[in-house]
Amino acid sequence: MSPDATRSRWSFTVQAPEFKVQGWCPGALRPMESGDGLVVRIRPRCASFTARQLLGIASAALQHGNGVVELTARANLQLRGVTQASHGPLLTALRALDLLDSDPAIEGRRNVVLSPWRSAEDAELAMELYNAIAQGPDLPGKFGFALDLGSQRVLGTTSADIRLELGAEGMILRADGCSGGARVTRDTAVPEAMRMARWFVESGGVSEGRGRMAAHLKRAALPFDTSQLPMPEAAEIVPGQRDDGALIAFEFGILRAEALSNLAKQIAEVRMTPWRMLFLPGATMPDLPGAIIGPDPRLKVYACTGAPGCPQALQETRALARRLAPLVTGVLHVSGCGKGCAHPATADVVLSATRQGFALAQNAKAGAEGVVLKPSEITLETLAKAM
Repeated sequence: MSPDATRSRWSFTVQAPEFKVQGWCPGALRPMESGDGLVVRIRPRCASFTARQLLGIASAALQHGNGVVELTARANLQLRGVTQASHGPLLTALRALDLLDSDPAIEGRRNVVLSPWRSAEDAELAMELYNAIAQGPDLPGKFGFALDLGSQRVLGTTSADIRLELGAEGMILRADGCSGGARVTRDTAVPEAMRMARWFVESGGVSEGRGRMAAHLKRAALPFDTSQLPMPEAAEIVPGQRDDGALIAFEFGILRAEALSNLAKQIAEVRMTPWRMLFLPGATMPDLPGAIIGPDPRLKVYACTGAPGCPQALQETRALARRLAPLVTGVLHVSGCGKGCAHPATADVVLSATRQGFALAQNAKAGAEGVVLKPSEITLETLAKAM
């Protein structure tokens, strides 16, 4: 169908900036208010939880929240439905599990994503990086680091500003937005990463408390070597049984506390991933109803909390995303507003909520201009016509 014919069938809109960009992520010590209460994010050190910690988190989620546990794109867990009255007791429970930082400032800076297929040396490097970040420059709330040092590079599309990866000749330091990076060693990796962070701040990368590396590099020249290329990105990661353990996923990255408790009783360790999956090193596939353990169309569908759980959302999102999952080839993103929290990157099909319905766009990010459809109008036929 021609663009003119499509315009005559449906109206076009530009997503209005009706949302507020917070510029920071919630933490445990600094939760974020939402439509269903406080959102409390737990940042595990080295992106790993023990079975004991998982059991404690599950109990705390039921006792102090609404029992909903979410896997985040930064390889963290977050609890929903926490109240102002229950937040204090929740922190006491998390402190007993050794899951709290000393203060909100340090907690907010500790944005480090690790490959789930890491070595013990990688974990030690992450701890060194945590300590350096705590004493380093004042970075924006969403500024992050990625340690992608497994046998395959798997974090290339994960949100991060400074990356430690493997190249043909060993470890490299790469700024997000650059195709290549500088050769570093285990001894120089963290000091050089922090030197890059200081350059970012000193060269004007932060404005009003916000800033990301890739955007800054469009305005500033990076004074670092960029000659070393990283190893190619690994093939698509799919949940299932592996030689080194089990990888399980959850629809929209959500599971109930009861399921988390059930899982904790069957394993020794869980490593978080930024793909709404959990890696269980050395384990066989657990018996966990509701888990996704193989190829599934829902793995390519992203949907935020939506209305009424998020006060900024203009429409309900997840029922629509679930219905459309089998109909869309490629990545589908259903966003409750134009902010795109669930999937900041480009999607093959994106539906951004407006007060009138959803703006449908192709190969775009949330908030893109598109054909506006009511949820009831979005079918396989209308998707095909509009695109």
